[in-house]
Formats: sequence, C-alpha cells, structure tokens
Amino acid sequence: MSVLVLVELDGSAPADASLRAVSLARSLGDVSAVVFADGAPADALAAFGVADVYLVEPSALEGYAPQAWGRVLAGLASEAGATAVLAAGTDRGNEVLAHVGAITGLPMAANCTVVTPDGGQTHRIVRHRWAGLLLEEAVMEAPVALFTAATDAVAAVPAQAPATVQVHVHKPELAEADLVVRAVEAPASAGGVSLASARVVVGGGRGVGGPDGFAPLEELATLLGGVVGVSRVVTSEGWRPHKQQVGQTGTKITPQLYLACGISGAIQHIAGCAGAKNVIAINTDPGAPILARADYAVIGDLHQVIPALVAALRAR
Repeated sequence: MSVLVLVELDGSAPADASLRAVSLARSLGDVSAVVFADGAPADALAAFGVADVYLVEPSALEGYAPQAWGRVLAGLASEAGATAVLAAGTDRGNEVLAHVGAITGLPMAANCTVVTPDGGQTHRIVRHRWAGLLLEEAVMEAPVALFTAATDAVAAVPAQAPATVQVHVHKPELAEADLVVRAVEAPASAGGVSLASARVVVGGGRGVGGPDGFAPLEELATLLGGVVGVSRVVTSEGWRPHKQQVGQTGTKITPQLYLACGISGAIQHIAGCAGAKNVIAINTDPGAPILARADYAVIGDLHQVIPALVAALRAR
C-alpha cells in the first residue's frame, strides 16, 4: 500500500511535526513525501523510511495556497494509488487536509495518535478530542483515508533501515480559483518554523506587562533559535495575535524547551504545553501553578532575568 505525507519544512530540514506524521504513516505502507519548496531534504527523509519525494517547486506554485496544496495532494494521491494521505496536526496540515477532503469528498480525521489498517478500505483510529482531554476510538471507511497526526502524542522515530530516495519534480496544473487565497512569505520568514513544530518556545503571559514588553522575549527566542508563544490573557488583551497562543484553545506545543515567562499556568495553558520535554518557569509568585509543571524555576522578575539571560548568551 502507498501512503502520501505532506512534509512541512523547518528551514531546509523536515519539521519535527512532519517527521512524526511520517513515523505514523510507516505503519500503513510505503511512504512517499510531498514537499512544497525549492529543494527536498532527501537524506533526512530517507532516514525515516521515505522512498519517494514529490517536489513541488515554487516556480510552479509560489507561497502557501491551501486550496492549491490540497488540489496537488488530491491529484498525487490519485496518480500514486495512495490508500491514505497524512499530514502533521499543525495549522497548515489540518487546513490542507480539510481542503483535500472538500475536493475529493473523502472523510478526514484530525489529531490521530494511532492508525491501524483493518482490511479493505477500513482503518481503526484513536484520536484526540476536546483538546486532548478525551481519546476517541473510531473506524474510518474510505477508499483513501485522510489523517493528521497529533503533534504531541506521536514520536518521530527513524526507520530501522534508511530508504533509497527518488526525487520527482512535480509541476501541477491549477485553476485560478485554486490560487485566490495565497500567502507569499518574505525570505526572512520563509523558514516555516511554526509554534507547533518549534524546538524552543519562549512564552509570555500577563507578567510581561504589555505589547512593548515582548521585545526581550523576541530577542531571546531568536538567540535560542525558537519562537514566541503567549498565554490566552495576552491575546485577550490584544497584545499579540491568536496564532501565538499556547493552550487548549490555541496551539499545543512539543518543544525540547519551553521557557514560560510571567505565566501563571491556568489549566488550559498547561494542556497546551504538556508535550514540552523541558519547562523552565520565570515568575515572581512562588505559588504559581506553572511551577508544579516546571522542571526548573526562577523566582524573580522576568524584566531583570530575561535581559541578564540575553546578555549571558550574547557573551558566549
């Protein structure tokens, strides 16, 4: 059986969230990857068992166009005779797979943790519901199954034996209607690092004090090769956009390091950062709930701690 996986990039490498989707896909059949970029990270994908890479060059499709990406995936799935199409459970992964479902009329299951073929056109799945508070067991019956992988519950595991990769340059035929919604990224932001796939997240909460207080956090995130995330109160106050929110009603993150600055740690926020490997909290309140989740804590004023940390990193 052939399985198609949409692979997002972190710089020039496959995003960790996409490697999790590839790892899940290996249990379903031979894995082929679809990459929308000017180059394919063939060696990195080979280590995870990917045998074929379909490279959709920017010259054929510039920027991020969710409907066009969905159209390309649907066409490639048909050409390759794929029995399933997967993506990471990121904003883009869920959006593009939803477009594939709308284009093809196929059902789609988001945030899956387990997918098991059950004979014929049936798959048994386990997926997150209610922001991960509930695991649902279900059966999907479809000629081509559409899934996204829960980014905080599926491990990125290299294949026991690396595959020999063949790269196929794909130039799709698209209608103008497929390109009506399109985001063209500036070179500085074209790396593709999202909150869901970042290895380092520097979080800011009410303790940051206001919109201007995020400048040191942005600087620290840049030095650490990460991104900034925020608590719900920050977006409610209008200090930062919702796309940066970590939590049950925002993005669930799985970084190697989560640095929570001035965040009290409400239940919905903890639900969003539960997948972080290491949590460091900076807070003036020694009784803040976030400290119970933290591996390390600094009891102090973030406006003093963060500049000192930035200075130390720059000195090194």
